[in-house]
Amino acid sequence: MPEVAAAISLTVNGRDVAVRAAPIERLSRVLREELGLTATKVGCDAGDCGACTVLVDGKPACSCLLAVGQLDGASITTLEGLSQHSPKFAALRDAFLEHGAAQCGICTPGMLVSATALLECNQAPNESEVMDALGGVLCRCTGYRKIVSAVLDASVSHSALSNKNGDHVAAKTNGERIVGHRILRVDGARKVDGTEIYGADEAPADSLVLRVIRCPFHRARFRFGDLDAFVAAHPGIRAVFTAKDIPGKNCFGVIPNTADQPVFAENEARFRGEAVAAIVGDAKAIEQFDPKVFPVTWEELPPITTLEEALAPDAAQIHSHRPGNVLVRGRVVRGDVDAALRDADVVIESEIETGFIEHAYIEPEAGFARRVGDRIEVQACTQSPYMDRQDIAAILGLPQESVRIIPTAVGGGFGAKLDLSVQPFLAIAAWHLRRPVRITYSRIESIMSTTKRHPARIRARAGATKDGRLLALDFQADFNTGAYASWGPTVAYRVPVHASGPYKVPHYRALTRAIHTHLVPAGAFRGFGVPQATIAQEQLYDELAERLGMDRLEFRILNALDDESPTVTGQIFGEGVGIRACFEALRPHWAAARAAAAAANASTTGPLRRGVGVAGMWYGCGNTSLPNPSTMRVGLKRDGRIALHQGAVDIGQGSATVVTQICAEAVGAPIEQFDLISGDTDLTPDCGKTSASRQTFVSGKAAGMAGAQLRAAILRLAGACSCANLEFGDGCVIVEENGARRTVNLRELALDARGYVASAEATFDPPTTPLDKDGQGNPYAVFGFGAHLAEVSVDIELGTVRVLRIVAAHDVGRAINPTLVEGQIEGGAAQGLGMALMEEFFPGKGENLHDYLIPTIGDMPPVESILIEDPSSVGPHGAKGIGEQALIPTAPAILNAIYDATGVRIRRIPATPDRVRAAIIAAAKAKAGAHDA
Repeated sequence: MPEVAAAISLTVNGRDVAVRAAPIERLSRVLREELGLTATKVGCDAGDCGACTVLVDGKPACSCLLAVGQLDGASITTLEGLSQHSPKFAALRDAFLEHGAAQCGICTPGMLVSATALLECNQAPNESEVMDALGGVLCRCTGYRKIVSAVLDASVSHSALSNKNGDHVAAKTNGERIVGHRILRVDGARKVDGTEIYGADEAPADSLVLRVIRCPFHRARFRFGDLDAFVAAHPGIRAVFTAKDIPGKNCFGVIPNTADQPVFAENEARFRGEAVAAIVGDAKAIEQFDPKVFPVTWEELPPITTLEEALAPDAAQIHSHRPGNVLVRGRVVRGDVDAALRDADVVIESEIETGFIEHAYIEPEAGFARRVGDRIEVQACTQSPYMDRQDIAAILGLPQESVRIIPTAVGGGFGAKLDLSVQPFLAIAAWHLRRPVRITYSRIESIMSTTKRHPARIRARAGATKDGRLLALDFQADFNTGAYASWGPTVAYRVPVHASGPYKVPHYRALTRAIHTHLVPAGAFRGFGVPQATIAQEQLYDELAERLGMDRLEFRILNALDDESPTVTGQIFGEGVGIRACFEALRPHWAAARAAAAAANASTTGPLRRGVGVAGMWYGCGNTSLPNPSTMRVGLKRDGRIALHQGAVDIGQGSATVVTQICAEAVGAPIEQFDLISGDTDLTPDCGKTSASRQTFVSGKAAGMAGAQLRAAILRLAGACSCANLEFGDGCVIVEENGARRTVNLRELALDARGYVASAEATFDPPTTPLDKDGQGNPYAVFGFGAHLAEVSVDIELGTVRVLRIVAAHDVGRAINPTLVEGQIEGGAAQGLGMALMEEFFPGKGENLHDYLIPTIGDMPPVESILIEDPSSVGPHGAKGIGEQALIPTAPAILNAIYDATGVRIRRIPATPDRVRAAIIAAAKAKAGAHDA
């Protein structure tokens, strides 16, 4: 029985309002849907994430947990109201911008509201008090440390921010001092004032609402009842859509030649959460709809859920055209591995296993679609608008030019928002109904149905000479790619290139398989399988060093790649290989941390043990031996402003800022002169997907090229030489050459074919070569390199692990914006910590953010970033990527530190307390047994 609406009086942001709502209605929904206060975000509807935090009578509370009927007469303050009603907010806002404390920005309102409440009652909190106050708000991007620093600085004095990171440039920059400086994010103001538009924040007023009907089993046959009768019997339900309603292909996928996922399953569903139908109706009807009454009958079938079951000789084929349930195989072979291992003085072998990992971005998937004549427009959170356009066109049977994708701001992606989610359902419904249609996934639905990090089972053997030089590595890995291909091929092909680590390994064999099961598809997640491989390889190298009696850091320095040494694919870079510099930068920290751990362990009388670990990484930027272009367009307008058409979707990593910095420097114009036109497939060229640490490198290079061409075009208009300086005014450009100044009146000039006084478009595609049958060739034009040191404390009686400190050295080629680079390092370290210690998703269980654990503000230690700049001439100003690189070495460094503290290796990741304690007990029993023998 629907709740009867009641009149409820509230004071919202200082204004008296009366709302009519069911008393049980969530406050978060009333604020967003009834009052239009969309700065209050909803990430879970369970009080787990804190994104919906508001002030209720001055105290922070999760608005998703509050029934509006409880609040009659209450005073509510949202982020929108803080600027008018809190004197502390301006200091916090500016500090967040200065420190880069807002990345994707979806958690920022909750953080700012909570921080404001703290400073209103405690003007000078310490770090622990800040962490306690913000502990109820989750962040998946930043690693929390910049947020903590921002709050501490705001509490001291807004006018004297400590600005420990160096000078920040917010305005009046000139073209000669933009690259390499801490420019404030170009989208930062929208994130901290709550005006940024995310997937769920905007839709036409007359939008219908869509809900997806999903399979509740890992595998099941199904059949529908009378769908027409169902619609007729449910007022407010307008339509039901199934596979028969798809005008084009019932298939999508990020890699065209392995695309295999249906929009709606037909006859049999292959994983729990797979879509079989969608219902569309009025908002209230969909909100009150009980999916149990939908006319579908399920017949549960025996699923294949493990690699062993999938590879069994008598296993059923999940896809008839993929024998043995193997999607693809990857291979890189160099030298004679078997002979080298026979000749090695020391050989170590090991096996590790990792599970599914959920992306756990705070923004669930959301968006809307509308039909405009014979075109369809889809506005949603996505990392890959042009890939979306291609798939939606095929699904609707339309030419690609008839599909417009408009990306919203993305509240975290990390790879999962590369695949289609809400887009095809919305497009099909809007196309047929000729009405706007919107959807926002619930947290359960998001976790249940979207891609995960691939579980891996890895076996490896490594051999070295007695003087510590690596001879050989034999590496085999199977990846559970779930029911559909997604990015399984990319993982299987990328890992063999990287599994050696950034070291000289003359004899090498790496073989991988992506294997189907009846589980949720595994896709892209910050590293494409390389983090899993690095966990295995870096622990193995630690064991080699120990067997040889060598210092673990010095073993890595001895074997580190250099400019002239071939990689395992035979590639020689000739420049820009900064891994040795990364390791060497850790030397003083390594010595100090080991001495501190030894002293602590010598003096302890309790169960705590300290340990120190180190790990290295490398990561190729962009696609593996495939075309990888980005195109940028830039134009000078008659008013003197510069339009940058850049389709590189910024998911929080700061690409919009970095790309603009590079272009501005190339033009010789201040960054404030630029107007960004971002992401829309009708308005921007294709900049490729936001993944594989490619946007700074590839799109940044294209932006620099386009900017240089625009500068040349402006100079031609002025008849000036390349050495001239440009100043941009209102409707004019002032050219200074050899001490003389002259003004070009832009309003008098004709427009070019693009509608600008002058414009340019440039494309950059990194130079790579195909790999041969043994994986030999040049798979990437540029690699990023890095090394992390982790200090841990382990309670050997409870098995709990606390990370005390991380030192992260990264060769980024050139830090275009050091603040943003540090933000990526700290955020990547947080995800690596989660991977090492707590994160594992079990399909069908824990589809929420209180059972699936991610690091909180209290879990993250201080992170010291050391930026190494060993430039590659291929990249813009020598720059390389950093997005994936920052995560990869964290988990193995922590796992190596656990061993250093306890003497036990954790082979099943994550190293949860039960697994650590079990390993300690097993080691003690083995030691006792050996002693008795």
